Amino acid sequence: MKLVKLIANLGYGSRKDVAQMFRAGRITDADGEVLYADDVVAHETIRVDDEPLDPPTGLVLMMNKPLGVTCSRKDPGRVVYDLLPPRYTVRSPVLSSVGRLDRDTTGLLLFTDDGALLHRIIAPKAQVAKVYEATLAQDLRGGEGALFASGTMLLESEKEPLAPATLAVLGPRHARLTVTEGRYHQVRRMFAAAGNHVETLQRVSVGQLTLGALPQGEWRVLDADDVASIFAA
Repeated sequence: MKLVKLIANLGYGSRKDVAQMFRAGRITDADGEVLYADDVVAHETIRVDDEPLDPPTGLVLMMNKPLGVTCSRKDPGRVVYDLLPPRYTVRSPVLSSVGRLDRDTTGLLLFTDDGALLHRIIAPKAQVAKVYEATLAQDLRGGEGALFASGTMLLESEKEPLAPATLAVLGPRHARLTVTEGRYHQVRRMFAAAGNHVETLQRVSVGQLTLGALPQGEWRVLDADDVASIFAA
């Protein structure tokens, strides 16, 4: 792919804008040598205004989503894309969230511009485990674990029972729930069906990928090992 098209696809501007960047000497190699539009160089050696060029197509990143931010591109309030560099929102192919977390749920949120990978992660057949920690309005009653694990639990207005889920009790009103599906507000609805209310909810891992020390509201690009950990048993 020509450098002008490559850099434009990464959201740095239109092809006309990028051509002007070349003429202004803003695009260089790692040694500071000015590049020209017809040069053939490795992606990782390209610099724009002395900063490494953004990752190529196949970008995967994770965010520690904060409270009150919506997984949407358009919303009256703040959206998750506001926390990313503006050019990330105009990359081609488009960068999309892998599933959603509601406004009141925090924690691990994935993004990718790789459509095949996105579908591989969210496909029910993949059974990628998503782990949530919840604080509840009332004490657990003791039967929730068996109910969630039964494989027969039916949520209101749905016809297909939920796949078995695993509950770990962390305290009287604190629980960790592992699910392999991604139905609408699933965790909140499961506890509601069991007669309780979720007060706070955080997704702490997807597969074997965890938030680690990533601060809330921050994000990082994932490498190949990170991506592989999503599918690790």
